[in-house]
Amino acid sequence: MNPLSQLPSVDRLLSSPALASLLDAHGRAVVTGMVRDVLAATRAALKEGGALPDESTLLAKVGAGVTAKMRPKLRPVFNLTGTVLHTNLGRAPLPEEAVQALIAAARSPCALEYDIESGGRGDRDNVVDELLCELTGAEAATVVNNNAAAVFLLLNTLAQKKQVIVSRGELIEIGGAFRVPDIMSRAGAKLVEVGTTNRTHLRDFVEAINPRTAMLMKVHASNYAIHGFTHAVPEAELATLAHQHDLPFVIDLGSGTLADLAAYGLPHEPTPREAIAAGADLVTFSGDKLLGGPQAGLMVGRKELIAKIKKNPLKRALRVGKLTLAALEAVLALYRDPDRLHLRVTAVCQLTRPEAEIAAQAARLLPALRSALSALPVTVGIVALQSQIGSGSLPVNRLPSAGFAIKPEGRKSGVLNRIEQGLRALPKPVIGRIEDGALLLDLRCLDAQDEADFVAALASMQIHS
Repeated sequence: MNPLSQLPSVDRLLSSPALASLLDAHGRAVVTGMVRDVLAATRAALKEGGALPDESTLLAKVGAGVTAKMRPKLRPVFNLTGTVLHTNLGRAPLPEEAVQALIAAARSPCALEYDIESGGRGDRDNVVDELLCELTGAEAATVVNNNAAAVFLLLNTLAQKKQVIVSRGELIEIGGAFRVPDIMSRAGAKLVEVGTTNRTHLRDFVEAINPRTAMLMKVHASNYAIHGFTHAVPEAELATLAHQHDLPFVIDLGSGTLADLAAYGLPHEPTPREAIAAGADLVTFSGDKLLGGPQAGLMVGRKELIAKIKKNPLKRALRVGKLTLAALEAVLALYRDPDRLHLRVTAVCQLTRPEAEIAAQAARLLPALRSALSALPVTVGIVALQSQIGSGSLPVNRLPSAGFAIKPEGRKSGVLNRIEQGLRALPKPVIGRIEDGALLLDLRCLDAQDEADFVAALASMQIHS
């Protein structure tokens, strides 16, 4: 008998009790499409001489296919890479207050551009501008969708067809090959480089100023560091020079933080308040890095300059929505209580987590990991590690941490790749890193509340030797 004629029909498979829950969860169209795909693939295999599968095998393939098709692309993961603000993993996780604010804004209408007191139209920036001014000492503030957009918008508004003077040592490239000179060019501004890679002096700026100059700009090198024979012009001196020539002085802080990180045992990072106090007229920084909030580009500074920027038609194209503003407002409000940031802002909690606490967690979880990998030719041990902050923030600084090193026995190095792939294949993927012949799992970002889920994930892992 021709095996093709023995394949069950689409209707027969759809009527099977095994697919009832899938039909209920995902609808008839999705399941029907997968049944047809499975049958088509089976027919092709049979024509090539393959064996006829039984009906239960076909149903299992349909179930697996529907589950894979309907699984969200934006999935939570366990970040055990050792990079806290990992760009590829979404950077800063939001604190619970921000999550709840985001949910509330998503569920119902809210006063995004409505002034409740007057009953008239409002400005969406009003949701956060008072907080930003309070926390930075600025006169006004505005928000766009990321810091690159903030820099682009201010350049397009204040320096189109004019010159912007920047130290040659500050022409940085950020992730994704976005470069400051390219952003300037797209914004319509002409870059004027002064000084050298390692040393720039005030006289370099003085000599470059001319009638076509629109502003002096400083770009904080947050994603690299130059040591040795270096010199940079202090911000206060640049501000004084700019104001003597009736020019604005702009600082792009890149990562940006509203807190003195040194108070938490971390290296100091320049803050917007310090920049404003030094005389900066505009300061830009990110919302989803050291600040610990949602992706956003924050701009603070002089009222008249912010007003000009907000009138630029591009501001509407780069604006953020109510969900971003809801989360951002909640995070900014936490900065009113700086003494408890390390307990309430998730990113700060992870960055300041004590090494001893992480090592104790590793000791608790070691038996579960060894049990999950017991059938494989590997050794599993606790090791001291060095985490990094990530997202171009404080790039040369490392945070003492702890975690696991999984090493192959003998020359069976391929087993590490299988384990790494198996961890990524879990319902909630575990993301580590392979380095120096070992698979490393840094526990700095594993919250104690997630330990049970992590252990359950390990128990479900299936990797064969």
